[in-house]
Parts: sequence; structure tokens; C-alpha cells
Amino acid sequence: MTEERRRVPVDQVGGSRPSPVDGPEPCECPRLDRNEWHEVESDWSDIAFAKIGIPAFFGVPIGFWANRRKLVARAEAAGNVPEDAMLLMGPGRLRRTVMMEVEDADTSRRDIVTPGGVVFTRLMAAPWGQMRTLVKETRDMARERYGRNPAGIWVWYLTCQTCSPERNFETLFVAHYPKRPAAAG
Repeated sequence: MTEERRRVPVDQVGGSRPSPVDGPEPCECPRLDRNEWHEVESDWSDIAFAKIGIPAFFGVPIGFWANRRKLVARAEAAGNVPEDAMLLMGPGRLRRTVMMEVEDADTSRRDIVTPGGVVFTRLMAAPWGQMRTLVKETRDMARERYGRNPAGIWVWYLTCQTCSPERNFETLFVAHYPKRPAAAG
């Protein structure tokens, strides 16, 4: 088998690819304070989300960006979308629920949900292939802490394709309990 040839300009022989003069575009992805989010319980009695269902193929959302635009429009129509609003993705192999945080929402709308209860969150690095393991660890930690499994686990991907490698695919895992369970003793 022969090795595939590629062209390399003479001025780049032996060097790496040139980088942009100004560096990469600054990213506007949310940054969370680890002390406020990692292994912390939060009251969700006053939080609301606009929601949308997105088709998925083996868990991978299809048409995410087009559906995200629809979700943003729903959220803005229902209330105020805060800067760095949570964008949570639920589980599902064929369909996934995606929710965007909304303040002062019209909760009578059917596309607005108020989960209530409490959540146990973990702020973790979630590189490729680790998602299933980290969801299981989050469920196990929540079960150990509260004595039963959470009603659901959602994820908030905090990075985009530009900043993910630099920030080690930072992700917030959210274990939700509709009613606050007594702490396991």
C-alpha cells in the first residue's frame, strides 16, 4: 500500500499550520462557578422552561439548530429569556426534549413547563464517549444522597465546537426530583 501524498507549501515545510493573527473568535458560551453548581442542591419551585421535542437517531438530535431557533422564539413569546439561559436536553434515543429557561413566563401555555422540586447538579468534564458513564454516576450519587433515583437527568452542554476542547467539554448534569426527598441517612 502506498502512502497518500499531500501538498505542503514550501514556507510551511516542517512547521505547523499557521494560526490566525488575532487568535480564535471569542466564544460566548456560558461559564458556571464550580462552587455554585458542582454537587449542589437547588430549589426549582420558581423556575420555568419553554420546551420542544426534537427527533433523534440513536440519541443524536436531528435538526438541532433549526429546532433551537423555534425554541428560542417560543421562550421569547412566553416571557424573558435571561442571558446565559439554561438549555437542558433530556434523554431519548428517538426523540429528545430540549428546554430553555424563561423568566416571568406565562405558565398557562402548554409549551411552558415548571418542573418544581429540587435538582442535584454536577459540573463535569464530559469528553466524547463519557456521557453514559457520567449520567450513571450522577444517578448513583443522587440515589445515594436522597435514597431513590431522580425522576430524570438532563444535561446542559456549556461549550460549543470552538471552545469544547479547551474547556474539556464542560457539561452540567441535572438530577431532578419533583418533590424534595428526605436526605438518606
